[in-house]
Amino acid sequence: MAVYAIGDVQGCLDPLRALLEQINYDPARDRLWFAGDLVNRGPQSLEVLRFVKGLPNVVTVLGNHDLHLLAVASGQAPAKKLDTFDSLLAAPDRDELLGWLRRQPLLHHDPQLGYTLVHAGLLPQWDLAAARDLAAEAEHFIARSDHNELFVHMYGDTPDHWDPGLGGWARVRVIINACTRLRYCDAEGRMDLRPKMAPGRQAAHLLPWFEVPGRRSSGERIVFGHWSTLGVQARDGVIALDSGCLWGGELTAVRLDSPQPAFTSVGCSRQLAPPEKAHPRDG
Repeated sequence: MAVYAIGDVQGCLDPLRALLEQINYDPARDRLWFAGDLVNRGPQSLEVLRFVKGLPNVVTVLGNHDLHLLAVASGQAPAKKLDTFDSLLAAPDRDELLGWLRRQPLLHHDPQLGYTLVHAGLLPQWDLAAARDLAAEAEHFIARSDHNELFVHMYGDTPDHWDPGLGGWARVRVIINACTRLRYCDAEGRMDLRPKMAPGRQAAHLLPWFEVPGRRSSGERIVFGHWSTLGVQARDGVIALDSGCLWGGELTAVRLDSPQPAFTSVGCSRQLAPPEKAHPRDG
């Protein structure tokens, strides 16, 4: 049995199929972890969701594009110009697919493998136990039957930092933003959700979330996507997996059950301009 984590697919089914062929994926034996953003911007969101839902032994965490789809489907958020999930919203099995997506976690931890999967990142103030508990809090609101109210309050960049005393929708929003949108924050853990560039070009006071001194999840092995300009990296226990398939880069898998992370990538056809030109929330 092999365990593979796969970066942001974003509606690109053909590269996903090619990647699974490249790693000799056996659905009867192997497990797949998807780092979120299964849908949107690419041409085959409906097909990707059907395909992944139908696979055995699959874990997928929610990304910002997955949540955006759910918000639009609920009628609580407008579609954006570059959204590509109209066929999904019109599909006869739409409710089944959206219901399945809504029940997926924000964070997945495997104690046997010793890996944690999240779409974007963890705030420096959170250790793994806190991150798991807080993700579960927000997951409750996403999965519950009256979830539409969440999508009224989900959007927004504030509060920009974690405070255990936060309550209500502000608390849920911070958790969701960290798990699905985080790239940079300052040394005190205040998030800046706007910049998308690779490290080295950001404002001087900002750091990649995984480089903040004293990060409480340091020492944990964390796999994430979301940050295509960062590219594939594996260092200090952190594995970045978004290699920019949507932008004409690659779709990447990493084998997690090997002594060292082993990467496999396939090339992708460009669908959009580079993400730094995209909407601040949507990259």
